[in-house]
Amino acid sequence: MAGTPLTTRYASCGPSHRRPPRSVVPFLVPGLIWAGAAAVLALWWSDTTAVVGVTGWLTGAGRIAGLLAGYACAVLLALMARVPLLDHSIGTDRLARWHALGGRCAISLILAHTLLIIWGYAVASRTNVVDQTTLLVLHYPDLLKGTAGFLLLVVTGIVSARAARRRMSYETWHYLHFATYLAVFLAFGHQLSNGADFVADRPAQLAWYALYLGAAALIVWYRFAVPVRHGLRHRLTVSAVRTEAPGVVSVHLTGRHLDELGARPGQFFRWRFLTRGLWWTANPYSLSAPPHPRHLRITVKADGSHSEALAHLAPGTRVWAEGPYGGLTADRRTAPKVLLLAGGVGITPLRALFETLPGQVTLIYRARRTEDFALRAELDAIAAARPTTRLHYVVDGHPAPTAPHPGAYPAPDAVPPVHLLTPHALSGLVPDLAEHDVYLCGPPGMTDAAVRALRGAGVPRRRIHHEKFAF
Repeated sequence: MAGTPLTTRYASCGPSHRRPPRSVVPFLVPGLIWAGAAAVLALWWSDTTAVVGVTGWLTGAGRIAGLLAGYACAVLLALMARVPLLDHSIGTDRLARWHALGGRCAISLILAHTLLIIWGYAVASRTNVVDQTTLLVLHYPDLLKGTAGFLLLVVTGIVSARAARRRMSYETWHYLHFATYLAVFLAFGHQLSNGADFVADRPAQLAWYALYLGAAALIVWYRFAVPVRHGLRHRLTVSAVRTEAPGVVSVHLTGRHLDELGARPGQFFRWRFLTRGLWWTANPYSLSAPPHPRHLRITVKADGSHSEALAHLAPGTRVWAEGPYGGLTADRRTAPKVLLLAGGVGITPLRALFETLPGQVTLIYRARRTEDFALRAELDAIAAARPTTRLHYVVDGHPAPTAPHPGAYPAPDAVPPVHLLTPHALSGLVPDLAEHDVYLCGPPGMTDAAVRALRGAGVPRRRIHHEKFAF
């Protein structure tokens, strides 16, 4: 591709790659969820002898919506309990998308349940909607608590809307979501005390208790007990903080028995640094080097108060790590050839994969300026040591000439902007692109553009692997 500011290192293809067995979990879980929904509808059907008149249709539809909403809340809690089997096989970002879609459905069902039941009861008693609402909330068992839970869920749904998320920090959004636990707890009682499908059906009550207690047990174990156990067992501490590029630092951590964590290249942890201003939140950062039994490393770009504070961590600071999470690992590979496409600090998980993936691996690293390439000396060393790798640096924008890192390839001179994320440009760098698996990590806008370009270049969607960390 003439005029492209890049440097290249490559050699011939390596040994053949054996495709790893494909997990059935991503296919099994949706089937189980839909089977549960069918069982909930069967419960309503078995308890309903007839649907007669406007009242019957309104209250019947309200009961169905309520049952499905209650079931959806339990499923949503289980999906986001950070169960390793689900997280590693399905992927954190995919689970988050399921959770977001399910959350919208749950809020819609809750609203439908509330409106239909009030309307149906008002028609049956020949009263107005306001009087009927007051009667239900103040005089029916557990409905006052249920109303409080309903309002909390609606507020959480509003906060989760994309327009609202853009106006708040990750930490604020994360902790507001803890209100959903309280909301579900408040709403649970009225389901059993008022639900016509549960009042006289002991087996149904026990099944509902089992569903919710199971979801609660997953949350308590994986989101609270396991992180505390790991913190006490592995005793992670900060050993050093080193600058990698403007605004980018690597945090080196040491600990005990870190191999027991089972971390793999491409995965991330949620890190809680036990120091002033940082202890109260756990943020996700990828491993930027293959995990080692005695030390780990993350590389972080200053993009908010939490990430900015990491540059000032003192050696010896205690750290609790929740994880590992994510499915951007070698298990997703399906083809002998692999392209790693990184933008900015998105190099962090791909740098670990670049060192460890077998066979022919190509890394394209895109940054706005030459000096923004983080971990460049390491990438150059990996490319030099592995004859089956190719390494491209692509500068976007108008960079000034910069002296290269010791041992690195010469820095590209200032040139017009490079439009890398087009099918033509990518195919120019990787002529047999359609035969590759592609691992992708970068800012959301770049990721979306890269997916479109890769699809336009003939890469099947099943071979494009990425995880979005934007909340």
